[in-house]
Amino acid sequence: MFEKVLIANRGEVALRIHRACRELGIHTVAVHSTADADAMHVRLADEAVCIGPPPATDSYLNIPAILSAAEITNADAIHPGYGFLSENARFAEIVGEHGITFIGPTPEHIRMMGDKIAAKEAAKSLGIPCVPGSDGSVGNDTDAKRVAKEIGFPVLIKATAGGGGRGMKVANSEAELSEALSMARSEAGKAFGNDQVYMEKYLVTPRHIEVQVLGDSQGHVIHLGERDCSLQRRHQKILEETPSPALNAGDRDKIGDIVVRGLSKLGYLGAGTVEFLYENGKFYFIEMNTRVQVEHPITEAVTGIDIVREQIKIAAGAPLSYEQKDVTFHGHAIECRINAEDPKTFRASPGRVTDYHPPGGLGVRVDSALYAGYSVPPYYDSLIAKLIVHGPTRNECLMRLRRALEEFVIGGIDTTIDLHRKLVSNVDFVNGAYDVHWLERSMGSWR
Repeated sequence: MFEKVLIANRGEVALRIHRACRELGIHTVAVHSTADADAMHVRLADEAVCIGPPPATDSYLNIPAILSAAEITNADAIHPGYGFLSENARFAEIVGEHGITFIGPTPEHIRMMGDKIAAKEAAKSLGIPCVPGSDGSVGNDTDAKRVAKEIGFPVLIKATAGGGGRGMKVANSEAELSEALSMARSEAGKAFGNDQVYMEKYLVTPRHIEVQVLGDSQGHVIHLGERDCSLQRRHQKILEETPSPALNAGDRDKIGDIVVRGLSKLGYLGAGTVEFLYENGKFYFIEMNTRVQVEHPITEAVTGIDIVREQIKIAAGAPLSYEQKDVTFHGHAIECRINAEDPKTFRASPGRVTDYHPPGGLGVRVDSALYAGYSVPPYYDSLIAKLIVHGPTRNECLMRLRRALEEFVIGGIDTTIDLHRKLVSNVDFVNGAYDVHWLERSMGSWR
């Protein structure tokens, strides 16, 4: 097992990794920008190293600074968390070249799944069902029109690199195609330095279903069930739950088995999530995230398996602690992402937290690095807390979640707590009758 792990991240995920390390008897090193000198993970870590000024490009994305911090503290592994450098294949390679273990998949698998076209081709070769679309990137408008007619309108144009909804446009007809292509290419080029795009069939009312997997160096791969991430705004997840209200046990077993067989062939190592669109009883692969997900706690709640702990042990060469037959699912769990944003306009709301009272009680977990007096910096993602609630049934989970949201107090800044209070009482959500477009389509009528 590792003696010391450097945590190359910030906020709640850095604190989450720190806790898993300490429970394994591992010392931790926190790296931080000057804006995060008073962050909770910095206060709790065994050692802390400042790696640069506030902009992420000068700190959390500064590979030489992170490696220097690892070397001067004699860290023998680096956990990247999610975001920042977590899916940077070159970073994973450089870490290995310096004799330090990267806690994550191999650089080859990160690189493969980081390119949407390569990932789709890999999925096809592994027997994982895909959305009908172009074979590779689309070139000029003539080629795009030909492909669009073959798969049928509406079509979705997506950047081959990156994610988060950037470089993604919908064309409902041939008349809209040229402008959508131009906008997607421009946006992709600015966001990712790569303006290549590809095209796939646009599903009208799909659910966003993802399957959590773990694979070890002995060739064993298991799945931990699915998460429903269909509540989204501008392709950004707002709330996640497991199990999905849209699936039955047969659907769950079927897609889980497909994913496990495919990733076993690939020899996948570490934690990962295979994401699908689900419509009319069919699953369509969209991408794979080669890291731990923001929403991993709800899977931990229903399985009792510590995913971050397993990540660390796998990276140290240990076999998986579980076989597929050991994985059982208990009850229902929901996660609300609490952002430092105005709940109506979604405008970012950094600033000083004057009051902080997280909810508690049976089945309630809050992953957050906030405390009263902490100043939320304006330089990073607005996620400041995750409220995770578990109950024996979905209805009991919802009742507990409403109670927990009523208790949750974050003063001094605007947050999306009020948005979630309204959301979890909405009739469509209570009935599980929603899809990836539902929130944006209906928000104006109930907010």
